[in-house]
Amino acid sequence: MRLTKYIKNQAEIDTLRAGGEILGNILKDIKSNLKAGITTKAVEDLADQLCRQHRVKPAFKNFQGYPASVCVSINEEVVHGIPKTERIIKAGDLVSVDMGIWHNNLCTDAAFSIGVGKITEKVKNLLAVTRQSLADGIASIKPKSTTGDIGYAIQKYVEGKNMSVIKTLVGHGVGKDLHEPPEVPNFGKPQSGDQLLPGLVIAIEPMVVLGSAEVEVASDGWTFFTKDHSPACHFEQTVLVTETGAEILTPLE
Repeated sequence: MRLTKYIKNQAEIDTLRAGGEILGNILKDIKSNLKAGITTKAVEDLADQLCRQHRVKPAFKNFQGYPASVCVSINEEVVHGIPKTERIIKAGDLVSVDMGIWHNNLCTDAAFSIGVGKITEKVKNLLAVTRQSLADGIASIKPKSTTGDIGYAIQKYVEGKNMSVIKTLVGHGVGKDLHEPPEVPNFGKPQSGDQLLPGLVIAIEPMVVLGSAEVEVASDGWTFFTKDHSPACHFEQTVLVTETGAEILTPLE
């Protein structure tokens, strides 16, 4: 696929960098407010409040009909969990929050997972492995690298820890639209897929599970969950491909 049309110019990169910083700060605020006893709708309300405060627009709302500003997915839910007033976060839950924003007509996208209260050692390990797999995927970006190099780095690390990557859901280009080419799978072979050109902006988002990688969609038509109900974890960063490697545009730490 010819990706030259998706290369961002310097002004667009500056805008995406500023928007990514805002999104990172919004997600940090959400993370610090996640605790047992709150509803996932309360997370949505906070996200909306923070968007107003930072004068940005939520990117997910009404995207292909999605009804909310954030996705809040718990335990076996992988992605796209719709916030609900009746869904209460409990101690021991593994919670993933995914959000995109529009800042000056350009979009960034990021996600984190966190354990609420006391979590099992297995879930702690799942969090650590997913976070590191994202770091490995980003570190694989070098001159003339490809989307397959990213997927290979993620898959190799995850499967080396006896966990599984979800293969039916992928990362993507981002910027003028929430989802742009290229697709960025969390598996692959070195030097396969699309070549990553300097100026491309992509969202890399490993989704990792303790059990089988098979997923189903809930009756709401949005929420993906693991078929065997094993816990799922999700981290995502928007990344700029540079001449020498990659720059994270959505700092979450």
